[in-house]
Amino acid sequence: MQCDLERVLFEEPAIHRRFDELAAQISNDYRNHEVTVIAVLNGSLMFMSDLLRRIPLPLKLNCVSVVNYHGKAQTSGEVIFKQVALPDVIGRDILILDDILDSGHTLAAIRDKLEAAKPRSIPVCVLLSKKKPRARHVDADYVGFEIEDEFIVGYGLDFMERYRNLPCIGVLRKELVA
Repeated sequence: MQCDLERVLFEEPAIHRRFDELAAQISNDYRNHEVTVIAVLNGSLMFMSDLLRRIPLPLKLNCVSVVNYHGKAQTSGEVIFKQVALPDVIGRDILILDDILDSGHTLAAIRDKLEAAKPRSIPVCVLLSKKKPRARHVDADYVGFEIEDEFIVGYGLDFMERYRNLPCIGVLRKELVA
């Protein structure tokens, strides 16, 4: 599968070093607080697993399942929640974890839904953030890596449910995305 990559952006050791830095920053920002982590499935699973083991804080973990790409290379802009209920977040410090900040549609929809439940805070942590204008104004408070606007796979990110298990993050060859 790695032969389907145009190039590798980040190898596993670099990814893990960045997770150590992110975990230290999050741990410092939330010392003496319990954090409720809400991970966006399925793309954030590897990121979530590796990052959370590095955070020595009391955590609660919940996941939210949404569909945005609908099997396509580009987002439709429509975000569909695959579950009705979200966890109780009233007055809690929430940390949203997602694999990539791209158009902003997914994170904006999740944040809007959570804000209605009145949490104390809702920072966003993403593995990757694309350097591009966004359809919805959303910023990440914690960013693993900033990248150009290319189609990325690996380390949880997929194309048509493939490539999630790559231990690196890379650019998928254009002819495979077309």
